[in-house]
Amino acid sequence: MGKEKDLIQRSLVVFKPDAVQRGLVGEILHRFERVGLKIVGMKMVMPDDKQYEKHYEEIGQMITRRGEQTFRYNLEYMMTGPVIAVVFEGVEAVPLVRKIVGPTEPKAADMGTIRGDYSHMSFGYSNAKKIGVPNLVHASGNVEEAKKEVKLWFTDAELYDYEDLNEKYTR
Repeated sequence: MGKEKDLIQRSLVVFKPDAVQRGLVGEILHRFERVGLKIVGMKMVMPDDKQYEKHYEEIGQMITRRGEQTFRYNLEYMMTGPVIAVVFEGVEAVPLVRKIVGPTEPKAADMGTIRGDYSHMSFGYSNAKKIGVPNLVHASGNVEEAKKEVKLWFTDAELYDYEDLNEKYTR
């Protein structure tokens, strides 16, 4: 039972300003629910630069991986409007969410993924324009990152433990 329980994971998805402003949240949210992922936390927020710095650098190490300039472009983009943070739970939720979302660079994302179906920008173009990549959603990269991100974005009181009907068929 211990190993089975370890396979039930929580993953953070942040619907970025472009998803909110383009009115795609419901359509994208539906994709996660359709595969049996359960929403255990959800809220609309307008984080400040300090929260984004914790999220993207302290946890995600964006500056370390992609450079200060990319981090600054991304920060400016993320501050253009509210975002919707969602915690999904399910069997191996972290890799499942990543599979549904597709690679970070929309240009590299296959059709059928969220980024492949609803965005098209390349890193080269965004760098040339000196802007962040509007790729609709952030998704936790791995299980350890997911745990830290969920803790950053949600308090324990904002997360709910309940059974839904999908669990009968997906767990």
